[in-house]
Amino acid sequence: MLIKRLVSSLIQKRLNDPKAILLIGPRQAGKTTLLRQLTLKMEQPILWWNGDEPDIRQILSNVTSTHLKNLIGKHTLLVIDEAQRIENIGLTIKLIVDNLPGVKVLATGSSAFELANRMNEPLTGRKWEYHLYPLSWEEMVNHHGLLEEHRLLSHRLIYGYYPDIVEQAGDEPELLSQLADSYLYKDILILEKIQKPDRLERLVQALAFQIGSQVSYNELGKITGLNNETVEKYISILEKAYVVFRLGAFSRNLRNELKKTRKIYFYDNGLRNAVIKHFNPVGLRDDIGALWENFLVSERIKRIANRRLSVNCYFWRTAQQQEIDYLEERDGKLFAWEFKWNASAKARFPKTFTCAYPHTETKIITPDNIDCFLMDDC
Repeated sequence: MLIKRLVSSLIQKRLNDPKAILLIGPRQAGKTTLLRQLTLKMEQPILWWNGDEPDIRQILSNVTSTHLKNLIGKHTLLVIDEAQRIENIGLTIKLIVDNLPGVKVLATGSSAFELANRMNEPLTGRKWEYHLYPLSWEEMVNHHGLLEEHRLLSHRLIYGYYPDIVEQAGDEPELLSQLADSYLYKDILILEKIQKPDRLERLVQALAFQIGSQVSYNELGKITGLNNETVEKYISILEKAYVVFRLGAFSRNLRNELKKTRKIYFYDNGLRNAVIKHFNPVGLRDDIGALWENFLVSERIKRIANRRLSVNCYFWRTAQQQEIDYLEERDGKLFAWEFKWNASAKARFPKTFTCAYPHTETKIITPDNIDCFLMDDC
């Protein structure tokens, strides 16, 4: 099943300039598949290196530009998969960009923190960086139509959008459990040398139960037995590994607006449900409101990344617990949304907010108008 990724057209536009292209995202999001699709019809000679291969890692550690020239030979396109596994990979790519004109480098990496440590400084001004997340609502609508994706909405809320999950219907719980186990705990623990893996697992589970709610590091510390600094460090690691992301509070005018709070969401509903081992259908769940909110916010974040939009994202809340689910600030203008799974449920925007920010565009998003929110700018 060939599903076109939105970021592929952005990458195609950069294939003929001299800068390296980095494609970063979580494991199993489809990075290698995307690069194979992009290079399939190319006529120029392509060289593939896989950072998971021990001999590739050995050959490329502390390599010289002369050695690189001999290794690459007449190839004009070099693909480095799992680049974060290769020591000094940023310096290696810099040598290629600076000393081997005519060789284009495409590199993938599954760990943002690893790539950031090894790429950013050597490749300043020499790279284009793109992010690939699990599949999105918009990509699936483009693939098989709006009606079909609407029919699958309840399924997506439970199982999410990882490519293997979408393509292998019937095995979703087992596949998601394997992904959560191997990616969340093994990879992150090894890469970051985390000393208390059971507490990291408890933290991830606590975050999964609190999606859509304000998160207190102090409360999370009590649940997990970690101090506040360690909680914040672990959340930062999970964020850089594309497991979760933070949404900050919006505040401009009012004394009682909460300024330092944050919400934490999962990039994928299926991974979230795997963490707490809860795959019951929508009609048998007591967390459908939280699932709906996580789904919409994460899909909106994907849309912003896929289209490379310049947007600030927030939620809003006061000390009196008046709240708005999601806000965006674009070109100096505010947009606010409330999310309701039940299309007939009543929702109002607090007068405190509408009086303080009278020019804000407001809208309620339900399953009936989801395409407006995830494909347009309603």
